[in-house]
Amino acid sequence: MSHDWQQQIRALHEELVRRDDPTAWVREADAVDASLRYPGFALRGPVFGVAVQDPAAGPEWRVLKPVVNGMPQMCRDSLNTYLWFRAKDDTDDPAVRRELLAAVRVLDREPVNEVQACGVRYRIVRGDEFSRCDDDGLEPPRPTDPEPAERSWDRRAESTPSPDLDLVLDAAPADDGPMAGAMRAGLRGFTYQGARFPFDVRRDSERAVRSHPRIVLLPTCFGVVERERTGWEPALALQATAHDARRVLYDALTEMWPMLYRFDDEKKAMYAKAAEEFRALERADEARVAGRVFRVCRAERMLRMGPDGPETPRPSDVDEYGPMRIHPTLLDDGTVVHDE
Repeated sequence: MSHDWQQQIRALHEELVRRDDPTAWVREADAVDASLRYPGFALRGPVFGVAVQDPAAGPEWRVLKPVVNGMPQMCRDSLNTYLWFRAKDDTDDPAVRRELLAAVRVLDREPVNEVQACGVRYRIVRGDEFSRCDDDGLEPPRPTDPEPAERSWDRRAESTPSPDLDLVLDAAPADDGPMAGAMRAGLRGFTYQGARFPFDVRRDSERAVRSHPRIVLLPTCFGVVERERTGWEPALALQATAHDARRVLYDALTEMWPMLYRFDDEKKAMYAKAAEEFRALERADEARVAGRVFRVCRAERMLRMGPDGPETPRPSDVDEYGPMRIHPTLLDDGTVVHDE
């Protein structure tokens, strides 16, 4: 570990002592325990989001759209929609509207990773998702992980907002503990290795270590994975809290999967019974039904920073589709024209 990183970790430890925060100490002890109980790392792969650098808010890059999508184009489409609705609803100035729509037209046509409008930079950013693991699987939620104030199981309840939103992409936050600092130091030289990764993926990964050497740890999220013959595979979208992940699994067992896969009455009843048993345990992290095993696990994410900000998608990152026009024509006066 370099002298610079040793100094940073020492400073984090001193800050933790200075704050005299019992809750922070418990979280730190939890992190130490997890590093011993789950010594391995399981790489999920790249995740993508949208960041913004707005001079009106300061020089920092902030997260605009959560870094959870599996393809860059999904984020370009999300940014396209964000800018179009800003032009439609958030301004009465034709010049501002024209500038926002000019960025939208670029996103309609080209798989770009950055656009500018009204002095603001919008960037598609890339991270990596991974989990701690042992021989039995991925790390489950920790006792100190945040939970919603009201732990509702109602499928109509709103999910906890993503902790990514408006997050400042700071590679050395002062309120981190020593374990987070050590994690950042350990991940600084992380690259994709092994024959299962194509040459261009490994090459781009090695290049990123040099071009974007600083590490930002994004907030922990929680996912549902299913045990397959080749290992644990993601089954549902990432959530902000462990309870949100449990509620999404409960909903999938009772409603979504039976409807999506057209279960017969017997299979519906089997899944419904498993779902109710899972819910009755309140904080269970595993559900079993019809020979299938599902687990709620922690999902950690890292993002690389360089001199000009967060890393963008790499040439070897894959999109399954390209840009397309998403919204109808919006005139300078705010009129929406539905093209035939």
